[in-house]
Parts: sequence; C-alpha cells; structure tokens
Amino acid sequence: MTPGAQRARALWYGYWNLARRYHRYRAHGLEHLAARGPLLLVGYHGRPIAHDLCMLMALLEERDGRSFHPIIHGAFDAHPWLRAFIEGVSFLRGDDQEVARAFARGQRVVVTPGGTLEGCRSHRERYQVRWGGRLGYLKLAIRHRVPIVPCAGAGVDDTYLGLNDGHAWGRRARLPFGLPLWLGVGPLGLWPLSPPWPVQIRTFVGEPLRAHLGADPADRASLLAHDEAVRCAVQGLLDTARRSG
Repeated sequence: MTPGAQRARALWYGYWNLARRYHRYRAHGLEHLAARGPLLLVGYHGRPIAHDLCMLMALLEERDGRSFHPIIHGAFDAHPWLRAFIEGVSFLRGDDQEVARAFARGQRVVVTPGGTLEGCRSHRERYQVRWGGRLGYLKLAIRHRVPIVPCAGAGVDDTYLGLNDGHAWGRRARLPFGLPLWLGVGPLGLWPLSPPWPVQIRTFVGEPLRAHLGADPADRASLLAHDEAVRCAVQGLLDTARRSG
C-alpha cells in the first residue's frame, strides 16, 4: 500500500470512528453478516452521504478486521487524492472484474442503488426507498450467485435539512459524472461546510435474501419481481429502525 493510500485509510477510519461517537451509533442484526463467504449488502442511501454504512464499515473493521468493499461513484477516479482512497479503503468502482475478484475471495461488497437520487433529496421526501428502476445491483448478485443482505438506518435523513432535489439540479446544470447540485443545512450552515446535526444513527441489517439465486438476468419480469422484494425488505428495515427509536 502506498503512503498516500495509508494516509487515506487512516483518515477514513479515524473520521468515521469519531462519527460513531458523535452520532451515538448502534448496529442491529450483525449476526446476518457472521457467515463466511461473499455477500452483497444492499443499503438505503441517507443524505447526502451513506453515514450509517460508513460507520458500519468502521465498526466491522474494529470488531473483527473484516469489513466490506463499497462500490463508489466514478468521480473518485477524477483526482489523485481521491484515488488514494480507492486503494486505502478498498473501494470498488463498479468494474465487474474488480467485483468478481472480491466475491471470489469470499468478501462482502456494499452498494446503494439509490445513490444521489435517493441521498440528495428535499426534506419533503424522507425515509422512502427510491432507486429509479436501477437493476444493476440485482444483475450483479445473480451473475455472481451471491446472497443479498438488505440494510437501512434511522437518523440518516436527519443529518441535514435538504432544500432541493440535488439529482435533478445536477442534471439541469450538466455537472460531470452525474454529480448532484444539492443544498443541505446543518447546525453551522450549508453542507459541506457545516457538520451534520448530532442525531442518533442506528443501522438495521436484515436476513440474507436468496430467492434471486438462479434467476435469469435477461428476464426483465423476473428482475422486477426480485427488485420489488429487495426494496420492500429495505423499506421494512427503514420503518422498523424509525419505530425502534
């Protein structure tokens, strides 16, 4: 690992371990991640960053030294200092060969199908799964024959007060890489200059889903049915997480 990647790794885990204390972070259902072998974690994207999944990653790394590989936005390839995080934190850029190698090693991969479409919304739309018909995550799980583990968090949409639909604004502004143009308010002003509100964040991990194993990735009707099952599982965890508070 290069010195730059080592620094990026230390910065990443240092920040999210501090965030775990700031947000009084708790994780439930970790027993569903105990089994050895590859898994695809499919999560809800809080706003504007998947705070709970980043803190879950830090928790797992601290607890047993076995975290997961997040599939990240292509913008991370745009700058050298961002590329250092790819090596240091073992991010994946969605390349099928990279993902295949991770699964072949028995590792866990995490994806948030909603991305900025889900994470950079107005405060008027909160804690509602919105993936925009994206099925790539499901094709990935079918192609590599790995179980899907749904996960979602309470508190994640309360970290900032969203003022607009950042995904739509980014498209209108023709920002590169599909980046959003999002306005969010924290306790000290606009994101990203303000820290998040100090809300408690709790992650709920669900039981692995296996009904899609053996499905035909070219059968759109089948894909849509399996996608609905996964979205319902994630929405159910969201609802459970919020009621538990």
